[in-house]
Amino acid sequence: MKLLLLLPIALYLCGGTSRSLFLAGTLAELAYLASRGLELGRLPLIGPHDTLAFFSTSCAVMALPFLYAPSLRDVGFFRWGTALLAALTTLMALPFPAFNMPMPPILNTLWFELHVALAFFAYALFGIGALLGLLYLRRPERPFLDLQYRAALVGFSFFSASMTSGGVWGYYAWGTYWLWTPKEFWTSILWLYYSFYLHVRLKGPAWERTVAWGGIIGFGVTMFTYLGVSLLMRSSHSF
Repeated sequence: MKLLLLLPIALYLCGGTSRSLFLAGTLAELAYLASRGLELGRLPLIGPHDTLAFFSTSCAVMALPFLYAPSLRDVGFFRWGTALLAALTTLMALPFPAFNMPMPPILNTLWFELHVALAFFAYALFGIGALLGLLYLRRPERPFLDLQYRAALVGFSFFSASMTSGGVWGYYAWGTYWLWTPKEFWTSILWLYYSFYLHVRLKGPAWERTVAWGGIIGFGVTMFTYLGVSLLMRSSHSF
């Protein structure tokens, strides 16, 4: 069944030349997630395969409004960037096994699903913000920086909501809102980073390149929080 992901990967890669093909890839991956959800009887949010597939789909879905924004509609660099982001994150899901186990009781709550889904929506928007930062460094036009800020602001809102729902889930699961595991420690670093980043923009035009670089670096912090901590450190979070 995992091989069905080859279709959205191909469509994403073709989506660099056509928004319609990118949209088709998004719909194909949404269909894959829906079939996984029906098979499992729950949202596919456990293990690296399902979370990477959910992350890549989030990247594609969150990119769609930007692809149709007037200032980006004819910018090939951004189209190819979003296509590669969605394709590579989907490709990363393929080597990992798909876990077909029932939801463990400790995770069988709406708060857990909200926590994970909102986090990946935020990660996706941080990734789009990084692409817009790269675009601004290539073509220093203010609309690109404004869109980067909006992506980061909405992503920060999603991430804050994810931390809140995660705290509620943690209270029901472990009797405490926060445990200071490596994942939670880096989550707090990521939240503080984007809190600072969103305020740097207020420094004025002289800081515009710094803001662009800040969005790029922020996505690096995001990916370490998501994958680096899970692969390199022991934590209560698997992924």
